[in-house]
Amino acid sequence: MNTRVNEILQIEYPIIQGGMAWIADSSLASAVSNGGGLGIIAGGNAPVEYIRNEIRKTKELTDKPFGVNIMLLSENAEELAKVVCEEGVKVVTTGAGNPGKYMAMWKEAGIKVIPVVASVALAIRMERSGADAVIAEGCEAGGHIGELTTMTLVPQVVDAVDIPVIAAGGIGDGRGVLASMVLGAEGVQVGTRFLVADECTVHENYKEKIIKANDIDTMVTGRSTGHPVRVLKNKLARKFKELEKNNGDLNQYNELGKGALPKAAKDGDVDFGSVMAGQIAGLVNKKQSCKDIIEEMFKETEKVLNNIYEGAK
Repeated sequence: MNTRVNEILQIEYPIIQGGMAWIADSSLASAVSNGGGLGIIAGGNAPVEYIRNEIRKTKELTDKPFGVNIMLLSENAEELAKVVCEEGVKVVTTGAGNPGKYMAMWKEAGIKVIPVVASVALAIRMERSGADAVIAEGCEAGGHIGELTTMTLVPQVVDAVDIPVIAAGGIGDGRGVLASMVLGAEGVQVGTRFLVADECTVHENYKEKIIKANDIDTMVTGRSTGHPVRVLKNKLARKFKELEKNNGDLNQYNELGKGALPKAAKDGDVDFGSVMAGQIAGLVNKKQSCKDIIEEMFKETEKVLNNIYEGAK
């Protein structure tokens, strides 16, 4: 499956791994890149030197292209924006803001810039800023989300911009890949399914909770704060819902959520940690290598397409 995304990123399959904070490290990123996709190291709020070391580790583990995700509202964003240039990173994905002020520096360093967008207006702004592609992420995704679904967002973004659109949110198998392409996307970003990859270093408790999840096991917390987050249901998520019901203030939300993601991802506390995952978690039921995940997804895409073709004869 050759698209402009393959050409721009120099990858075999048009699939990007989501930049999952506290989870997407050199182990996962290199395995995805070696499997034919584009692996991503998550910047998040991690110390800049830690990310620099992860970039260097990834270079030792793969000779394929990989990227770094930068959350533009993070305290380390400006430093990290410089580090990716210094370390020769080929691709940057961004979230939570407009990367415009870094664009000239990144372009001079030969970096491909792919922002995550949750609206048509933002996609248009990103194209004008010089983005090479955009990731249109629907609210089915895990972690911080917008309001529109992938099904409604992707075709509207495709119609609004000329650069390639990568679909994200609720994609976990070949049917999701093909559906995204039919909507006009030229690639997909996948997060939740890679959480259970053999090379993903997230705690085993986290992986098991995803594998055991069913179709209605995610919920969205924090809508009243303007920063909604999709997670798997647990005791912490219910505490957030109680806080929202009682009109809690932002300080209470911040206090309750402090350190909640690493508590789940690193310590394995899936009761009182934040287990971020997308609605597709109910479809994820086995652990595999990143290479097997990618190859299986695109074989499924081909199989579904062939079935449609045969049925139309």
